[in-house]
Amino acid sequence: MFQVSSDEHLMLVKESARNFAMTYIKPHVMAWDEAQLFPIDVFKKLGEHGFMGIIVPEQYGGSGLSYQEYISILDEISKVCGSIGLSVAAHNSLCTNHILSFANEEQKQKYLPKLASGEWIGAWGLTEPGSGSDAGGMNTTAVADGDYFVLNGDKTFITHAISGDVAVVMARTGEKGDKKGISAFIVEKGTPGFTAGAKMDKLGMRASETGSLFFDNCRIPKSQLIGEVGDGFVQALKLLDGGRISIAALSLGIARGAYECALKYANEREQFQTKIFDFQAVGFTLADMATKIEASELLIRRAGQLKDEGKKVTKEGAMAKLFASETAVEVSNEGVQILGGYGFTKDFPAEKYFRDAKLCTIGEGTSSIQRMVIAREIKKDAK
Repeated sequence: MFQVSSDEHLMLVKESARNFAMTYIKPHVMAWDEAQLFPIDVFKKLGEHGFMGIIVPEQYGGSGLSYQEYISILDEISKVCGSIGLSVAAHNSLCTNHILSFANEEQKQKYLPKLASGEWIGAWGLTEPGSGSDAGGMNTTAVADGDYFVLNGDKTFITHAISGDVAVVMARTGEKGDKKGISAFIVEKGTPGFTAGAKMDKLGMRASETGSLFFDNCRIPKSQLIGEVGDGFVQALKLLDGGRISIAALSLGIARGAYECALKYANEREQFQTKIFDFQAVGFTLADMATKIEASELLIRRAGQLKDEGKKVTKEGAMAKLFASETAVEVSNEGVQILGGYGFTKDFPAEKYFRDAKLCTIGEGTSSIQRMVIAREIKKDAK
């Protein structure tokens, strides 16, 4: 049904991602989570293995893989650690893909090789303290001044805000609320007037760094503009269509990890001289979990196929993200319940899947935003 390079190649990619996750990530998951440590050295290693430029063409130093393979990589990494999966998704789908999709050739040649190799880590700045889902209401401004733009304002909930070497930032160049009033810029770390705030203390995804970006009369050359003045909002919307596939794949991995943890426990734990899996309440719950995970993957694979074919994925990406993220929350919740008291301790990974899953229903558009996007698209189909 779904077209990829080949079944054999897809399996090799999955195996490579699985081996990496088991070797370099799994032994440290809880230590990173407890310390809220963003393991930069692991991301350098991810770059060496081709996982920081997954969909970047080989001519720019990337792996040149398809979205089907990208889905598999995120699934395998996120099954072990949602935090690392989230950062891999943000780096690939947002900052790197924005430059790949909309930058000019000179900008691509300058930035993509560093991002794809993991030499540089990317950030992407859209959300602000006063504008989350209402991105058009942003307050950060970029005012033309000769051969420069001067940026003022701040961004929040930015993945890799502190450790990122470069950020793609959206700023207002026109009137608030005007879709052609926002532009996108590439801003390098160390640019005067460009600073980062403290790391946020989060419920989950604690090893994925989140913080704020501040711009105080930050002067950047006009050559750092991506596309034309006023293109930024449309660029961001198109980017999020594909980015939602990556968050759906992240959700899939978290759900799968939570399910496998619960399944293993149910097959080992005995009560009343019976494996708890054999109690109908537990067995049926696991059956529902498995079914929803399978349905999530089918939605994600369908969206990935359309993306690989260069087709519009607005509706399909939103559907995949909505269903997979809600499934991750439900499955991880049931996983904790199946483990009972042990599910509430850090002796088992169930509680971490539970904490990590919730972000998937919020990041890159809340579940309500996904429903709004889907409703808008199906209304068009009804005409």
